[in-house]
Amino acid sequence: MSTQETENYDVVLLCEDALSQLDAQQVASLHDELRAEGTEVAYTVLLPVDDAAAKVEAAMSSLAAGEVMASPALAMSDVDLEEVRRECRERSEANLAESLTQLRAIVGSVSGRVISGQPIDALAEVVTEIDAREAIILTQPHVVAEFFHLDWTSKARRKIGVPVLHLLERETFAEQGESGV
Repeated sequence: MSTQETENYDVVLLCEDALSQLDAQQVASLHDELRAEGTEVAYTVLLPVDDAAAKVEAAMSSLAAGEVMASPALAMSDVDLEEVRRECRERSEANLAESLTQLRAIVGSVSGRVISGQPIDALAEVVTEIDAREAIILTQPHVVAEFFHLDWTSKARRKIGVPVLHLLERETFAEQGESGV
């Protein structure tokens, strides 16, 4: 390869929450060797918007019947679903901004998007769109979903044609190794 040619290596990150400093450092460390060889590594961070209606329903169903009015439907009618959706979108945008800040402090080429709809569909679309070489999924542990292969990582491995790595948010590589991930 000539000194004027730089190989590009695009990575898509699907994050459940904002990246911590530790998360960003670990993700970047996975590609240190590529960067040392002169390959430009670019990251695209995807962060889903929480489903506002699901959050409201979950909150309402977790309340004991005696703690709510006679009918959960009456309690739901007082909820401004559009306001909850707006708050969820703002929280997702803030989490994305934090993730981009954490990664940019370590590596230069970083972009991101807040996504709605099915996260794996969005991941597959972006992987194809930018011709990504790999995908990294950062989540909290979801033992039941992982057991039944219904988690994001299992779904992504079936849907996209690039390597998929699953990392646990806010855990070192050593801690993840101890937990069997």
